Amino acid sequence: MNSLLETRQKPRTLVLIVLCTATLAISLATTAINVALPSLAVELRADNRQLQWIVDSYNLLFATFVLAFGSLSDRYGRKGALIGGLAIFGGGAVGASFAESSGQLIFWQAIMGLGAAFVYPTTLSILSNVFTERADKAKAIGIWGATTGLGVACGPILGGWLLESFWWGSVFLALATAASVSILAAIVVVTTSLDPGTPRIDYGGLVLSVLAVGSLVYTVIEAPEHGWRSMATLTGFVLAAGLFAALVKWERGRAEPMIDVTLFTNMRFTAASISVTFAYFALFGFIFLITQYFQLVRGFAPLETGLKFIPVAASIAVGSILGTALAVRLGNKLVVSTGLLLFTVAFVWIATLSEATSYLEIAMQMIPLGLGLGLTSAPATEAIMGAVPLEKAGIGSAMNDATREVGGTLGVAVIGSVYASLYASKFTESGVGENLPDGVRSSVEESVGAAVVAADQIGASG
Repeated sequence: MNSLLETRQKPRTLVLIVLCTATLAISLATTAINVALPSLAVELRADNRQLQWIVDSYNLLFATFVLAFGSLSDRYGRKGALIGGLAIFGGGAVGASFAESSGQLIFWQAIMGLGAAFVYPTTLSILSNVFTERADKAKAIGIWGATTGLGVACGPILGGWLLESFWWGSVFLALATAASVSILAAIVVVTTSLDPGTPRIDYGGLVLSVLAVGSLVYTVIEAPEHGWRSMATLTGFVLAAGLFAALVKWERGRAEPMIDVTLFTNMRFTAASISVTFAYFALFGFIFLITQYFQLVRGFAPLETGLKFIPVAASIAVGSILGTALAVRLGNKLVVSTGLLLFTVAFVWIATLSEATSYLEIAMQMIPLGLGLGLTSAPATEAIMGAVPLEKAGIGSAMNDATREVGGTLGVAVIGSVYASLYASKFTESGVGENLPDGVRSSVEESVGAAVVAADQIGASG
């Protein structure tokens, strides 16, 4: 209790700034690498499946361990979890910057995700213990949510600027620098808080959650390789469903479960969690595809590509701050429903996208997308945190973060896999490959990036 009071005595605005700085570093990492995917396809000879794993290895480890690590931070101290997580994240970023193969980059991205799993729930749980009144907490969560959304949307801007000025590894060095700054600020500003009554780690729940989420995402990413209706793919989905069922049964039988599944009987909590999952599924899938559309279809340079995300970044910031303010006055249900409606309008409009679509129209499409995310995510987060006791803020935050990361991970996996399947199918139907040498054809079949490089080389030689 004393440590909690000490945390509250710190200047709250200063604490919020430090927490948002750490959150920004983690959020930037989720999408900053997207703008470098075409370069990685060439320099590391990464095919579509490897490119998806480069993105998803971070999100997969993040989502898999965030629940357990949120619980650990409640028990052993949130400040230590924040600093330790940032150190792991920063170390992984340094390793990633010097990766020499797609396998090495996937490994280091996974290490970064492991660190992020400590950091993300800790920032929100500290915030909830510092801002205890609902109106103040809602405003703080709105700013935190805006930072999260801005980080996701601004990742391509950072990546584009660094890629154009230096090399793709500089993106990771910048993230490592941001983590180092956050560590120093946290040491000075944040005082730890904890809940000694938090139950011990549920290792059975941890193992089952790792296997369930991992098998599902792996199956989706590998589906284009084996075929969506192949025995391998169907077996993977059945296995994932069985593991999720086993996880629920295990947690219901524990006196001290890692995941309190009874929380899902609270419709406020469940509806908010589902809303956040779908919102981040759509956002991550959109960024994964539109980044490659800008660079490979429209031929925009990395920095130019990143700057074109400004409309969605600004809209997310406005929607997040406005959403929590409106939720206090009008209720979460109305605000989140409005956000989801804006999301639907945005994606119906985005579905009309073609090579001839002007950037002005794309920018207009990004505005309801960003506003929809802000109006959905920030109020839903406030609803989730309001459904758990203050002393359990770490696990409550982790549940919120898990919904974001599972949604984002599956967004890249599903949308990326459908995109890879459609590309392979259309390439085969076009008959273009029949006129290419065997070595070139096999490379072009793997990714759009390889096709663009091959086209440039053929054009230059002709």
